[in-house]
Amino acid sequence: MGTGDLLSAIPAELPQELVEELLHRGWLRIERIVSCGHSSPEGFWYDQDEHEWVLLVSGAARLRFEEGGRQVALRPGQYLDIPAHLRHRVEWTAPEQHTVWLAVFYREGDYPCAITLS
Repeated sequence: MGTGDLLSAIPAELPQELVEELLHRGWLRIERIVSCGHSSPEGFWYDQDEHEWVLLVSGAARLRFEEGGRQVALRPGQYLDIPAHLRHRVEWTAPEQHTVWLAVFYREGDYPCAITLS
């Protein structure tokens, strides 16, 4: 059994966004992402093969979706389910505090009835 703390062991300085894989089991992957004033590079869009369910744990962020230019602002406790291949980017994260995301990546298909986490 693994344990951890999403809000600890965050470096004081983050020259780049910090991405840590917390769990990877078959079709399921969970990451902790820590941002501090980071955003996607100009002109860059995520276009992922997996669906992404993301929860904002702390901080603040704004995502932009290519289709229609829609923007979504997130505050702690809010989550979003992003379908695979829905092009999006991180438009802004709070520069004065750590923005911690919990990202769950998953795929469509036939899944087992139970997941073994050991």
